[in-house]
Amino acid sequence: MSTMMETDEESVVLPSTTTSGLSLSLHPLPILNISEHLTRRKLQTNSNSPFVLGALLGTQSGREVEIVNTFELAVDQETLQVDHEFLVSRRDQYKQVFPSLEFIGWYTVAAFPTAKHITLHEQFMTYCSTPLLLILQPTLAYVSSDVNAQTLPFKAYEPSIEIKDRKSRSVFIEAAYNVETGEAERIAVDWTARGGGGGTSLESHLTTQRAAVKMLHDRIGVLVDYVQNVLSGQAPKDHTTLRSLSALIASLPATENKNFREEFDTEYEDVQLTAFLSTMTKGLNSLNDLVDKHTVLTSGRDERGFGGPRRRGTGRAGPMGDWDRMH
Repeated sequence: MSTMMETDEESVVLPSTTTSGLSLSLHPLPILNISEHLTRRKLQTNSNSPFVLGALLGTQSGREVEIVNTFELAVDQETLQVDHEFLVSRRDQYKQVFPSLEFIGWYTVAAFPTAKHITLHEQFMTYCSTPLLLILQPTLAYVSSDVNAQTLPFKAYEPSIEIKDRKSRSVFIEAAYNVETGEAERIAVDWTARGGGGGTSLESHLTTQRAAVKMLHDRIGVLVDYVQNVLSGQAPKDHTTLRSLSALIASLPATENKNFREEFDTEYEDVQLTAFLSTMTKGLNSLNDLVDKHTVLTSGRDERGFGGPRRRGTGRAGPMGDWDRMH
């Protein structure tokens, strides 16, 4: 029934003949975040079309806009009233970690924009004069038959004002976008696409290097054992082999060179620092999950009346209980 009503409504999207002048770039992280948000809401609500709402973070320089990150928003689904206190709190938290990112719009899941989205759009104009709308359309990839069309089930919209019959109304203009990725993002997306397991391009490269280094180490060990056996008289001297070893050693760089040691120490410290930062990040993620669970637990207790002031006459055993009975 809701679909029929939305179809009968006047479209809030201008025809394709009206184009947006935005140069819009979409990074992989928002794509993953929005997809994960939709999947999680489906499992939580046991619905194929749950209501999903979130904020877009990014940078804007003139007409060039980049969508870099997202975070989820709380909203009353009956009144479509956004929890602005929560929005400001999360925005400021992200601002402390990523000072260059600003609130540039919002995202949701729908087949196309409707009057409901205009209502939501007007609430976000407090934080951005022209908030963008990014819509996830899960069925878009299956409906489109154009091989040259964008395969991602996302559409971006820029807000505008239409004047018709001397009346103005808020509308959306579809904006084309490009997917912008860096090397770190490509590695992360590849790792996520494979389910977080092994087999990524980076891991394959490192595995190959480790196997090569191990083989070199084993062969050097064989040569060292041979020289030691020759010196101890346990193996006969093979002058051809010894001359080859001498030429090999002479061709090696001077490992005791000061510049070599400094460069080696610098790279070693960088590797150790990267490993340390990775460990810290995992620890902070675990701590963040623990804090979220604690917040959910304590808020649930407050709603049920737990933790409130205790009535008189129900004193507990022990000194505090005796104090209650006395007073």
